[in-house]
Amino acid sequence: MSNPTAAMLVIGDEILSGRTRDSNTHFLAGQLTDAGIDMKEVRVVSDDAPAIIAAVQALSAAYTYVFTSGGIGPTHDDITADCVAAAFDTHIDVRDDARALLAAFYANTGRELNDARLRMARIPDGAALIENPVSVAPGFKIGNVHVMAGVPSVFCAMVASILPTLTGGAPLLSQSLRVVRGEGDIAAPLGAFAKRHPTLSVGCYPFQDNGIYGANVVVRGQDRAVLDSAMVDLSALFPA
Repeated sequence: MSNPTAAMLVIGDEILSGRTRDSNTHFLAGQLTDAGIDMKEVRVVSDDAPAIIAAVQALSAAYTYVFTSGGIGPTHDDITADCVAAAFDTHIDVRDDARALLAAFYANTGRELNDARLRMARIPDGAALIENPVSVAPGFKIGNVHVMAGVPSVFCAMVASILPTLTGGAPLLSQSLRVVRGEGDIAAPLGAFAKRHPTLSVGCYPFQDNGIYGANVVVRGQDRAVLDSAMVDLSALFPA
């Protein structure tokens, strides 16, 4: 039986401009791999409402789970919550449970829960809150879409909150072999190796190290015994 699938939607002009480096996708991919959920697609879109709505709808229809990061803060360009609500054709407004979380947090810190901060309590109808143990302002889940913050520390905390609620499959295992030969030299035998092991994924990642050319061959699969057997074959094919 195949594993559940997932897609990541990264939202923000700052990512596309190169001003901010996206680390959330790397973190999420590792967490999902360990949980037996196969990440199949990553999209990055600007702070453009039609683009966000279209991406949410397309990914939600194609994969078991969708995860978004970015655009749920207090400023005018934080439009993700509204776009996700539009994608699901549902109403969005300040919700009492989200407001209560923010009110308690800002009361404890002595800061005002102003209109800008209250924007972070706007939740689509029918959505469930995602806990944010870092800065309280919640994410939310609607349908199969999990909407989370872009700040890496908050995103990671939200992922930890939702992972226990996801249904996973068999974790993907991997082993690698360093081959000190150029890709052109190993391509043909590596292709034959991949055909002999059709249930495994075989990747070839070249490197150059102080004038030495080679490649790290990474073999992935869900059955440890099959993977171990394939690595014996690979080691014999490219002895050290």
